Amino acid sequence: MAKLAGAPPRIERLKVRNFRALRDLELKNLTPLTVLLGPNGSGKSTVFDVFAFLAECFETGLRRAWEKRGRARELKSRGGSGPVLIEIAYREKPRSSLITYHLEVEEKNGRPVAVVEWLRWKRGSYGAPFRFLDYAGGTGKVISGELPDSQDERIEVPLSSPETIAVNALGQLAENPRVVALRNFIMGWHVSYLSSDEARGQPEAGPQERLSKTGDNLVNVIQYLSEEHADRLGLIFSRLQQKVPKIHSVIANQMPDGRLLLQIKDAPFEEPIMARFASDGTLKMLAYLVLMNDPTPPPFIGIEEPENFLHPRLLYGLAEECREVSGATQILVTTHSPFFLDAVRPSEVHVLWRDDDGYTRSQSLDQNKRIMAFMDAGANLGDLWMEGLFEVGDPLTAGGMPMEGEGAK
Repeated sequence: MAKLAGAPPRIERLKVRNFRALRDLELKNLTPLTVLLGPNGSGKSTVFDVFAFLAECFETGLRRAWEKRGRARELKSRGGSGPVLIEIAYREKPRSSLITYHLEVEEKNGRPVAVVEWLRWKRGSYGAPFRFLDYAGGTGKVISGELPDSQDERIEVPLSSPETIAVNALGQLAENPRVVALRNFIMGWHVSYLSSDEARGQPEAGPQERLSKTGDNLVNVIQYLSEEHADRLGLIFSRLQQKVPKIHSVIANQMPDGRLLLQIKDAPFEEPIMARFASDGTLKMLAYLVLMNDPTPPPFIGIEEPENFLHPRLLYGLAEECREVSGATQILVTTHSPFFLDAVRPSEVHVLWRDDDGYTRSQSLDQNKRIMAFMDAGANLGDLWMEGLFEVGDPLTAGGMPMEGEGAK
């Protein structure tokens, strides 16, 4: 698996308010591999989209990310008040200071505005946390330097407009290393919406290092790996053959018109077939393996419902792949598959459900004493999930809420 020279940044906590069904949600103690579990409509995809929204704010700008989601009318929680709030607490490396990034967005005159944005940390073991970046509506101050201290000078740096994300703008200036590090971290996220249909395309030839979020450049990445990292590509093929035994090889061929054609060769046959005729599951598994075996993996990977198009018996192995790569990147998976769940630990699972008011709530499975007792006795999480023993998140009990007399422990 891909390795980094040092451990990647790790998100330990996510707080969200007024983001669709996430009226007031906090996920604590996030692990290198975190699984969001719940029935359809429980809010898993909405949590996933929080990460996508934040990444898009940095990639394409706040306004485009906001309008893509239907502006305040569609994005903000029904019946809620106040701005959309997103807050992540993370460490740049193990045992480093916990840094909190806080962003609040409100719509004014039809345009999104970063009404509050700050970065906070605490230097060393003593003293109170303090903000070394503090902005509101395009104006604010930042403490520069490698290790901002509460006594350091705060420099006022005006932004070009109230919809400009301060971390995105100031994170391009070398004098703000901590801000640069956060910007690079978020810009590097791979919130995946891999599609087997997209992988069947025939893009222009040319090697590309990083798989796109939809996988439409899969053949370009295979071309890059074949030219620059042949051993890594061989490892990917080997792992693919373990899961789809008849696969012999995957080929990126350049056509006369300059486009690339992805071809897959089955072991019994002489001629390969075009990707357009390959199974959805084969292409999806190939894309996952390419993503997770990236020679320079993204610091954060989001995978939504990997069970789609894959045989259930492949999901345990895919979960193990996720666990292995989580040493080099943080993995967030949304699922409702018991087969994927069998391979993970209670501390890695957050169950989501909707309360009486229709808003998403969560419970970490390691806080459920009954589930931990079952696990100590040798039970599998997937079996407990299918038997409705989680107490929350069951689609057959009032939309997944706790049954009468029970509750989130």
